[in-house]
Order: sequence, then C-alpha cells, then structure tokens
Amino acid sequence: MPTVLRLDGLRVVIYPNDHRPAHVHVIGADGEAVFNLNCPEGPVVLRESYGLSLSAVNRLQAALADNLETLCVRWREIHGRD
Repeated sequence: MPTVLRLDGLRVVIYPNDHRPAHVHVIGADGEAVFNLNCPEGPVVLRESYGLSLSAVNRLQAALADNLETLCVRWREIHGRD
C-alpha cells in the first residue's frame, strides 16, 4: 500500500487493488478516514471516518484539496484510470 503523502503525522494511502472512484485512505494511530477525490477538479469529499475528530477531518480535507492534482496523478499511476 503506497503512502503517497503525509499530513500531520498521518499517512495518505492509495491501495493498489482498490476500487473506483478515485479515493485515498488517511490512516493514523487514532483512526482513519476515506476521501473521494473527484478527479481531476474535486471537490474532495469525506466518504467515511472512524476515530478522527471533526476538526481533524476538516483540516485533512483542506490539505487533500491543496494536493488534489498530485493525488489524482498518483491514483492514475497506480490504477491507470480515475
């Protein structure tokens, strides 16, 4: 599972054998969240979250939006499509 980005001590992961639509898993010691990327232009949308605070989820969503282009490129590199 390639870590494609690190944010606030959390790993942003794209699983090679995962399904569409393009999305990332954000994993940390306290929990996990999954965000749909809606490549190529967004918006980044929370799909599910476990154990992370609302403020942490909001910060992550904003940071992922700031890195959307890179994340969409990485999704295509790993999966060959959006």
